[in-house]
Amino acid sequence: MAMAQQQARNAVVTGAGGGLGAAFARALAARGDRVLVNNRSHPDRPSSAAVVAAQIVAAGGTAQAETSAVDAAGAAETIVGAALDAFGGLDTLVLNAGISGPAAKLPGQALDDFRAVMEINLFANVALVNAALPHLLASAAGRIVFVSSSAGLHGVRGRAPYSASKGALNAFAMALAAEQARGPLRVNVLSPYADTAMTRTTDAAGDPRLSPEKVVPVLLALTDPVCAATGRIVIAGAGSARLAAAMESATFAARNTGDVAALLGQEPLPGPRRYPHAEAAFADFYGDVEAGG
Repeated sequence: MAMAQQQARNAVVTGAGGGLGAAFARALAARGDRVLVNNRSHPDRPSSAAVVAAQIVAAGGTAQAETSAVDAAGAAETIVGAALDAFGGLDTLVLNAGISGPAAKLPGQALDDFRAVMEINLFANVALVNAALPHLLASAAGRIVFVSSSAGLHGVRGRAPYSASKGALNAFAMALAAEQARGPLRVNVLSPYADTAMTRTTDAAGDPRLSPEKVVPVLLALTDPVCAATGRIVIAGAGSARLAAAMESATFAARNTGDVAALLGQEPLPGPRRYPHAEAAFADFYGDVEAGG
């Protein structure tokens, strides 16, 4: 998709002190957007958000650092308020901040591990959307991109909290997209494959084809005012992309255990169907029930 010539837009990118978030912030600024670079501060080292913002300014862009931890009390209002104070409005929200949590298999994984991952990967993003939504709706072309993971679609062994948080994030994004479908706001999910500090398991250099910069074209397309897509999940990495979606099969009789066993034994998914929201899925299912008597 070719990028349209446009006036400067105002963007917030969370978790932008390195990796994917930093690549996204730099790319948006290079396009001409004004970017609030969010990343939590650490007392034992310089602010990574300030470093990325300084890099953007040195390259001729407009950026400001913001150092709230996204899961801190009141952080959503602070982050959105900082963008409004700095730029006067908000057009784009890139929700990139997240954690993978500890690796462990069930049973025995602490419930607190689930809560900690959910706080950052889900609830902090819900709070940011709540704080930002009135301002995004005031934009002529508001854009929200949730940075998720294919773990939210398929699960990852040993990463149940992470998988659950990203699955919930995907569902939240799809519900929000359905709610806002008739207006100018566009809501999409980007699930990247990228070599970052969070995904790397050793200190060895990763595959350069999986650099965060290889995901940037998809992020730029999803945040462009000309992008009409909403409610889409895009998997991207290494300069390639896929579309993903929750699917249901065609409707089959399930009047006895034999019927169900026959259905469960079918691979691949027979007669796959995609729906824009759950109400449409139920309406289609009920329509088949009525048609079948």
